[in-house]
Amino acid sequence: MFKDISFGQYYPVDSPVHRLDPRVKMLLTLLFIVGIFFIKSYFGFMVTAALLLVVILMARLPMVSVLKSVRGILLIVTVAAVINLFFIKGGEVLWSWRALTITDEGVHTTIKVTLRLILLISGASLLPLTTTPVAIADGTESLLAPLKLVKVPVRDIAMIMSIALRFIPSLFEETNKIIAAQKARGASFDTGGLIARAKALLPVLIPLFVNSFRRADELAFAMDARCYNATDKRTKMKVMKLRLPDAVAFLVMAAYFAGILVERYAFPGAMDGLIFGGLV
Repeated sequence: MFKDISFGQYYPVDSPVHRLDPRVKMLLTLLFIVGIFFIKSYFGFMVTAALLLVVILMARLPMVSVLKSVRGILLIVTVAAVINLFFIKGGEVLWSWRALTITDEGVHTTIKVTLRLILLISGASLLPLTTTPVAIADGTESLLAPLKLVKVPVRDIAMIMSIALRFIPSLFEETNKIIAAQKARGASFDTGGLIARAKALLPVLIPLFVNSFRRADELAFAMDARCYNATDKRTKMKVMKLRLPDAVAFLVMAAYFAGILVERYAFPGAMDGLIFGGLV
C-alpha cells in the first residue's frame, strides 16, 4: 500500500547538484516553486520541463525516483483536471451534454494546471533526493539565523525538521511491515467499501502509533544520554561555504525566473503564437 514512496529519501551519488550548498539548493527550490505559479504559457512550461530534465541528468538521478513523487498526487491531479475541464466556461464549445460542457479554454486550463502540479512536485522532490536530512537541517538553521535576534529557537526547529525527515521513510517501512503481518493473519485491505477499508486500517494505525511513540522515547533517551542540547555553543563538523558552482546555479535560476516574468508580462502569448500558431 505504501510501497515505492520516495519522499524524504536521499539518493546517494556524487554529482554537481549533490555537492551544491544546501542553503543554495533550498533557495533555488523556493525560487523554482514561485516561478511555477507565474507561468501562463505552454512555452514557459516547456522551458521549465527542459530545465528540470537538465537538473535531473546532472544530478544523475533515475527518472523513476522522481516520478514516484508524482504518483502520490495523481488523485489530486485527476480531481483538479476534472473540475477545470467541466466547470471553466469561456471560448468555443467543443462538447456539450446536458449540464456538462467542455470549452477550449477549459481544456487549456486543465492541461496547464496538470503540468503545473506535476512540475511543482517533481522539482520540489529534487531537494530531499539530492540533500541529506542533516544538510537540510543545517541549511534551515543558517537561513533562519536572523530570527535568533527575536528569540526564535532556530536550532530546535532545525533539529525537529531533521528528525521528521529522517523518520518519514522509516514510518512508511514500518507501515508496510505491519500490513504484511496483518495480511499473513488473513486481514484484507483491498476489498469492501470505503468504510470497510477504513475499519481494516485500525489494526495498522494502533501498532504504528505505539511504535512511533516508542521510537520517540528511545531517541529522546539516546540524545539525553549523549548530553545533547541546542545551545549556541555547539559547533559544526562540516562548515558550509559558498563556492563558484553555487553562484553559477543561483544565477541560472535567477535568469530563468526573470525570463518567466518577462515572457508573462512583456510578451504575453507571443512565444505560444510563434510556436503553435493558431492552436492556442
